Amino acid sequence: MGGFCGVIAKDDCVTDLFFGTDYHSHLGTHRGGMAVLGESGFKRSIHNIQNAQFRSKFERDVTQFAGPVGIGCISDTDPQPLVMVSKLGTFALVTVGIINNQKEIVDELFRANGTQLQFSTTSGMVGVTEIVSALIATKDTLLEGIRYVQERVKGSMSLLVVTEDGRLICARDKWGRTPIVVGKKDGSMIALMESCALPNLGYTHVRDLGPCEIAELTADGEVKTLSAPQKKMAICSFLWVYYGYPASYYEGRNVEMVRYRCGSALAKRNPTDIDAACGIPDSGTSHALGYAQEAGVKFARPFVKYTPTWARSFMPQEQKQREHVASMKLIPIEGLIKDRRLAFCDDSIVRGTQLSKQAAKLYSLGCKEMHVRIACPPLVYPCQFLNFSRSKSVYDLITRRYIRGHEGENCENPEVLEKYSNPDTPEYARMVEYIREKLNLTSLAFQRVDDLIQAIGLPEDQVCTYCWTGKDHALTGDCAHVCSSCPHACGQ
Repeated sequence: MGGFCGVIAKDDCVTDLFFGTDYHSHLGTHRGGMAVLGESGFKRSIHNIQNAQFRSKFERDVTQFAGPVGIGCISDTDPQPLVMVSKLGTFALVTVGIINNQKEIVDELFRANGTQLQFSTTSGMVGVTEIVSALIATKDTLLEGIRYVQERVKGSMSLLVVTEDGRLICARDKWGRTPIVVGKKDGSMIALMESCALPNLGYTHVRDLGPCEIAELTADGEVKTLSAPQKKMAICSFLWVYYGYPASYYEGRNVEMVRYRCGSALAKRNPTDIDAACGIPDSGTSHALGYAQEAGVKFARPFVKYTPTWARSFMPQEQKQREHVASMKLIPIEGLIKDRRLAFCDDSIVRGTQLSKQAAKLYSLGCKEMHVRIACPPLVYPCQFLNFSRSKSVYDLITRRYIRGHEGENCENPEVLEKYSNPDTPEYARMVEYIREKLNLTSLAFQRVDDLIQAIGLPEDQVCTYCWTGKDHALTGDCAHVCSSCPHACGQ
């Protein structure tokens, strides 16, 4: 996934930039980077943070940075920030997003620029941030270039730019799939994805940038809109379910409070006799608290998570390593498990591998019943819009493996898939029962889309629910239903 932070100050920005970037560490562990504009120009540092935290890798660099404006990034893709020299001048850039039409854009850039254009590669792929910088540089002004990125990229793209004359420019993804939150304090402004960084750094929330909005921040506390936001939005609902930080707010909706409401809705829809409600750490814990309160049962922690190493199991690059990390990080407490009927809340089921292993471990420790409540609907469609899912095939999803087994050649038919996305159909019920049996659970229930939307508190047509419904509210007409063979490259 990844996250970024930008700071502009009347004095020095480095301390706030360092800690502001660090507050995004839960979003990835591939690379971290910072770039600061000082008296002698840009100074940049990038480190591999796969085996060490961002903060430990940059503590020495921070003492060598100085300047009033800078940007930082936690990246799960290419090395960032980039410092680019172009006809528009020198600028530093960070991005968060995915380009689904990458080959199309790169071929177009080569045709337009010939041998004058060169790209480095990461694992054989051209870096996303390099592509964005090249698109920007094709236009006559920085603003035109950023608008062109928003127009051409199919997928999502939010970015921060620092210019050689000390301007900090922020641009939110065209459909607002990821947030950009703006805060201020005396003599300084900050732009970032995770608003949880604001209070401890002394900033107050100003506002969220709107979808497609481009704005410049000044050290005097101004947010100058350079390109107006559009009304239509499709912010990722999985921010609240899973990868957003509990203390953060997006569009004014707090993550922790949304998770409480999700848990409450699960308890209302799917009551069962249990001794305690529990969460699969970390995100499941918040859902379980809401479940326990609504159900009027005790909350317990039969699993605790070992946190000093991998914070989240999606972070390692290799699937086998992710599975090993996921199995090692949860430590059971037998006294809270033996002879008990437990309801476990979790954020989602992707492959089902880890939940199956956790069930086996619980039963081996004497758990009488394991009821599972999932805070989002079944994942039937891999995300097309964010660099979040690491699935190499749609059939990594346990739901799609079931559908393929039962539908054969029709398993990709949108009308067929829609039946498995609708919680009121017999096809959906049979799929859930298959997953329950496959994972050896006493009972299994998923959140409904309407309950999730109500828990978030935004209008349904402002929230992306593509992973569960296969439909994207940002699109209209014939493209409202996105599929893997979409001639419009599954984006805009």
